[in-house]
Amino acid sequence: MRSFRTAVSLALPLILATMPAAPAHADVKDGVDAWQKGDYQGAVAEWRPLALSGDADAQFNLGQAYKLGRGVPADLSQAEDWYRRAAKQGHLQAEDNLGLVLFTANRRDEAMPYITRSAERGEPRAQYVLGTALFNGDLAPQDLPRAYALTKRASDAGLGIASARLAQLDSLIPLDQRQRGLAMIPEIEK
Repeated sequence: MRSFRTAVSLALPLILATMPAAPAHADVKDGVDAWQKGDYQGAVAEWRPLALSGDADAQFNLGQAYKLGRGVPADLSQAEDWYRRAAKQGHLQAEDNLGLVLFTANRRDEAMPYITRSAERGEPRAQYVLGTALFNGDLAPQDLPRAYALTKRASDAGLGIASARLAQLDSLIPLDQRQRGLAMIPEIEK
């Protein structure tokens, strides 16, 4: 009869073979740490396998890398693809950036649903874009009070281009409509 030690030594290779291997890339944070140290290629190397396996945070981060051209050549098409993958999984920052990338690529009709949702969540760049669309009445029905309110919110968040636009709107939108816009802000903030 075999001893317990012999049985374990024979079974151990089988047990080890059936155990899942530890991932080569521990988690998204390893890539974030590399990114923060300026090791963009290292960050991308950490995120790529995770992104390919479906990790939404890694997909978003790869989108950022392609958008900014850090660790990979700048490529808005690749950025869009990675943002879209993450957005489909409910990654809100990816959805925000996807809308802005589509808008910048002049695919504005496709971008506006993303822009609208992002603006409703309080994303300042999206609020600025939606505010401009509401002022112009070209990608959304014209709504001067709401345009003013969204532009004011974006300006208050520190978006410089929104502050400059707000100064223009002060001379283009009648006072009563600007006041209605200001009154909307507490509701928008909810």
